[in-house]
Amino acid sequence: MTYSIEQIINRPDTWQGIDNHTNSRVILTTKPTNTDWHNRQSVPTGFASLDEELQLNGWPKHGAVEVLSDHDGTENMGLFLPTMERLSSEKRWQAFINSPHTPYAPLLRAHNIPSEQILMVETLWAAEQAVRSTTCSTVFVWLGSTHYRYAEIRKLQLAAASTDTLLFLFRSSDALTDATPVSLRLHINAYREVTVVKQRGGKREVEIQLPENHLLKIKTVQSHSKAVATKTGTFLTPVA
Repeated sequence: MTYSIEQIINRPDTWQGIDNHTNSRVILTTKPTNTDWHNRQSVPTGFASLDEELQLNGWPKHGAVEVLSDHDGTENMGLFLPTMERLSSEKRWQAFINSPHTPYAPLLRAHNIPSEQILMVETLWAAEQAVRSTTCSTVFVWLGSTHYRYAEIRKLQLAAASTDTLLFLFRSSDALTDATPVSLRLHINAYREVTVVKQRGGKREVEIQLPENHLLKIKTVQSHSKAVATKTGTFLTPVA
């Protein structure tokens, strides 16, 4: 069965970044044509050292990005905070699909990212619909260590190529030996160490050292749960 993004949003297992007790109404928006990013092929990552090594000088707007690491991928979210903040002005959803953790609200506020833009969906099959809907500025998908056929990843790549929604796929480092159709593949090696494994039309196997993140020094945690310090400086709270 195929669901529209509107149906996914209104499912009881979809969290919309708002208090369930409030009388809130979901409003879907598409990006206005007069936005600063209209007709651009990429969105700056927020890290000059990374942009300099990327063929498009930023995240590709028409293609998927794979992010491989030895953990579940949430420890790398600090890499995407500048992008989330930049795109929050579009007032579209920022979708987290099959995420093992929930975003840490105080950190989002510190980066001027409205929590009401965060859409959390537990089902992987919603990924393609979220990308094609054009109501999301970014879609983060956690694929974990599960093996996916080339054709399955290609389906997501084609969906991303058809819209301006940024698509990030978090996978295990075990997938490094697998062929991939995505536009950009990164490998997070260690703290702030990123390798550009492949990119269309650009250099491969480029190692990049990202700058230190001051957010690692923040000690604020939610009183009802533990906060997790991550490789890229992000704090996340586990799903209850």
